[in-house]
Amino acid sequence: MSTMAVRNTATLAWRTLVQIKHNPVELIDFSIQPVMFLLLFTYVFGGQMAGSPQEYLTFALAGIIVQNLLFATMNTGVGLNTDISKGVFDRLRSLPIARFAPLAGRIVADVIKQGWAVALLLGVGMLLGFRITTGPVEVLGAFALLLGFALAASWISVLVAMLVDEPDKVQIFGFVLIFPITFASSAFVRPETMPGWLRGFVRINPASVLSDAVRGLLTGGPVARPVLESVLWALALLAVFAPLSVRAFRRRT
Repeated sequence: MSTMAVRNTATLAWRTLVQIKHNPVELIDFSIQPVMFLLLFTYVFGGQMAGSPQEYLTFALAGIIVQNLLFATMNTGVGLNTDISKGVFDRLRSLPIARFAPLAGRIVADVIKQGWAVALLLGVGMLLGFRITTGPVEVLGAFALLLGFALAASWISVLVAMLVDEPDKVQIFGFVLIFPITFASSAFVRPETMPGWLRGFVRINPASVLSDAVRGLLTGGPVARPVLESVLWALALLAVFAPLSVRAFRRRT
């Protein structure tokens, strides 16, 4: 990637980020909504799930972070589809910039927003009583793993955005895909309580392995297998969806 392409990507990423200043509502998906889910899961389900909200918070915070991260990846597709529908990409294409910079700029900006959401959820979780029992290296590893996975998973929504004609359809696809993936996983409950036929899916579910990895990195426990499987899932998503998305992007624009 040339220096100019990097500069183009950074400029367009900044364009996406600075829109928050003029439209703070964009931060709802990355701030208010995640905290709302955290409070609801902790204080509504906590007593039933683990005997007390405190115990459940220790188990479920990683899963809540992962769920929020996966849902937020759909914002990348919604934003891209909106820009294409409004003709923003036609205007950008007329400028002497790298062809893929609008795509990369949007993805980079949304990953930065994801970093904010992860830090916010972790901070609010600690205010509610969650305690990190590992060291700074493990915490940084959890952040890196989450943001790397978000970067890879964002390509799914990019491909959907290139194939549908309305932003709402990207959101609908996201709900249809992400709801079963996050709830049929170890994000919120232990798989031992599930039927045998479902445990096989839960075992290989990317939401499960990522939740287990982040849980282990923040509160201790085995992390080698879930971290390795999370990395493999991220690489697989990137290898499959990034080329398909770029191809669809070129055909549409």
